[in-house]
Amino acid sequence: MRTQVLGSKLIVLAATAVMSAALVSVAAAHATATDTAARYIVQARTLSAANQDVAGVGAKAEQNLAIINAVSVRLNPWQVARLRKIPGVHVFADRSLKTDTLLGLLSPVTSPVVKITSSLQTPQDGQGMLLPSLLYQTNYPALIGADSLQQAGITGKGVTIAVLDSGLWQDASQNYSSRLLASIDVLNGGSGPVKADPYGHGTHVTSIAAGGAMNLAGSYLSIAPKANLVVVRAFDGTGAGRYADVIAGLNWIVANRAKYKIRVLNLSFGAAPQSYYWDDPLAQAVMAAWRAGIVVVTAAGNEGPTAMTIDVPGNVPYVITTGALTDNNTPYTVSDDRLASFSSTGPTYEGFVKPELVAPGGHIVASMASSSYLANIDRGSMLLTEQMFTMSGTSMAAAVTTGVVALMLQSDPTLTPDTVKCRLLASSRPAVTSSGKLAYSVFQQGAGLINAVSAVNSAATGCANLGLDINADLAGTAHFGGPANQTDAGNYYIMNMAGSTWGAPQVGDGYSWSQGYAWNQGYNWSAGYLWSQGYSWSKGYSWAKGYSWAKGYSWAKGYSWAKSVPWWGSTGSSAVSTTPASIENWVPNQ
Repeated sequence: MRTQVLGSKLIVLAATAVMSAALVSVAAAHATATDTAARYIVQARTLSAANQDVAGVGAKAEQNLAIINAVSVRLNPWQVARLRKIPGVHVFADRSLKTDTLLGLLSPVTSPVVKITSSLQTPQDGQGMLLPSLLYQTNYPALIGADSLQQAGITGKGVTIAVLDSGLWQDASQNYSSRLLASIDVLNGGSGPVKADPYGHGTHVTSIAAGGAMNLAGSYLSIAPKANLVVVRAFDGTGAGRYADVIAGLNWIVANRAKYKIRVLNLSFGAAPQSYYWDDPLAQAVMAAWRAGIVVVTAAGNEGPTAMTIDVPGNVPYVITTGALTDNNTPYTVSDDRLASFSSTGPTYEGFVKPELVAPGGHIVASMASSSYLANIDRGSMLLTEQMFTMSGTSMAAAVTTGVVALMLQSDPTLTPDTVKCRLLASSRPAVTSSGKLAYSVFQQGAGLINAVSAVNSAATGCANLGLDINADLAGTAHFGGPANQTDAGNYYIMNMAGSTWGAPQVGDGYSWSQGYAWNQGYNWSAGYLWSQGYSWSKGYSWAKGYSWAKGYSWAKGYSWAKSVPWWGSTGSSAVSTTPASIENWVPNQ
């Protein structure tokens, strides 16, 4: 069944010049009342209509958000109430956001680095000693196979990665120089270039995905060291941001995608969902970027191991949502690698399996200025001599995945976002126990650990975003749910979505989950696992498919938030909407 979304003919306030003047005069009077104004996002049928509606209540738009036919504006309660009475107009409180980081604040954790004094020496495992990164290195490029691709000349060259975060500090050793094609600081409605990164998160994320630094062994310390970059700053010096600025950044990226050949977008931030994905303005903007041909990679969140903790915009079914793996401080021993306990897990409230995959995200060493905010609140994780910082989180895992996507697109520039996602899923390696069973459910690890070599060499097609229609989703004519559900006992499972057994639990290893697992135990990540019912992972998977929303079955059973007034139509307090939500809450390094 296809669900119709709210929408009717837009009422234009201003029948005559006299009436228009009178309305504005009344609105202006209310605007000067004692009511405290707050920031909102006002969405209408068109951008022009949104500006007209805002002007009709005596307010002036601060930012045009054409990507979602909306504007950001400061409104008092009277103005909000007036706008919400106009058919086809949605008014959203401008939510706060914060970048996802996990620092070693609860226990002293040093960099898990391995001494390499020459390319002839065999690396040995060791606990980090905070020695120079030119002698010591983490192993995440090798763990996923990116190092071998780099040696073969696949370095991301010619592919542009956009990073929307807290800015960029350009350490000379990262060799950004001409690879940085453009930057814009949209914070608080700005439009100038990015001059710094006082918080540090954006620099860390960017250098993981596309830093150009090398160690003495001649190995790159990033995934796509020759990719081009576009940097958009939407978070301030404490890591705080707001929906309007982030959407403005997305608007700029989509508008300039052709000019700078932007193919990949990294979003290492998030907030707890307050509505279905299709009603969230940030999620709408992210879907618009995907539809425009940009591969969007997001962080799952750092609220794990609890179920249903996937953040916005990671809950958008189309995008590639990344969870985190840690190597247990033994970068050259893969058998003890495990899912990081902080990594957020699915399903989403709409029943989609998330994250799609996991990538290294534990104690990642990457570039950061010693003067940055993060470096000074966790000095034990800062390597002053090399301006490197150790940080954990799905933010870091998303950056690794973003780098892999750049490698894939250099190898085959014709790939569409859906095909990139398909090949990543088809080539990932799930964690298995010694008995050959899945160590984690699909709700925790998705398809498994990302494999750069297999992803680049994959020929898989048509195995991601099946059953979805992004045009209908954005138009509001249809929305979609995934095959996940929850029993009355609180256990999660994948539904059989075919035939007379529609809605019943699907039989298969990893398709059900009671939330119990040994998060401190390591497992092998198998490349040859047969996921379910004898079907090779590369041949398609029922959980990766979407279905028209509300096909006679309740995905949202027991989810109280789904029964409340939609976020955009709420007439209650906006306190919940504006509470800062961290993309990844801080946790100890793992």
